[in-house]
Amino acid sequence: MKHIPIDNPSVCPPDMLSGAEGDSRDNGREAPLVHSFPPIADESSRLLILGSMPGTRSLEMNQYYGNPRNFFWRILYELLGEGAERAASAEYEERLAIARRNGIALWDVIEACERPGSLDSAIRNAVPNEIPDLLRHCPAIRVIACNGTKSHSELLKQYGDTPELRSRTVLRLPSSSPVPTPQFRGLDDRLVVWRELLAPHLPNRSGSRD
Repeated sequence: MKHIPIDNPSVCPPDMLSGAEGDSRDNGREAPLVHSFPPIADESSRLLILGSMPGTRSLEMNQYYGNPRNFFWRILYELLGEGAERAASAEYEERLAIARRNGIALWDVIEACERPGSLDSAIRNAVPNEIPDLLRHCPAIRVIACNGTKSHSELLKQYGDTPELRSRTVLRLPSSSPVPTPQFRGLDDRLVVWRELLAPHLPNRSGSRD
């Protein structure tokens, strides 16, 4: 799958974020400025799954959803008929290949932000990725699935009125983060909702779309 080239270090000094507003300090310390990864997308992509910003572990590993506690790859493998157990032992390149074969693209809504730790609630001074530009380069993407509330709210805040967004279906999925919420405690309850929302947009077992 083609990686669209973007200069994208995972961490750099906070003063490189020019023009940002707000307090960049956390308990007297400057929060690190983190950057997301380049998109994983090509001309065959049909579904774009957008996170908010990779967590600390994922940035360290230079992998989308690299934290083994994150439910993302287990959910995706289960939805694609590969089995959640296989996802746990799969190499990263195999995971990307599974996504590519099924027309799934990956990116994050936020290109850079100040964030101590990995929680979305700690994100400050977010600078968005150029989502409309990606959609213009990959016009076959017709569905955008936001992985979590922060991804969805930030996407609509930044680009909700653009023609690239308005001409596509936008879904809000429960976050694949391992952090439990009152509504979503683990893998199984998240999987139910992901399956309900994404099943119409994923290939069936014969390789065609419903």
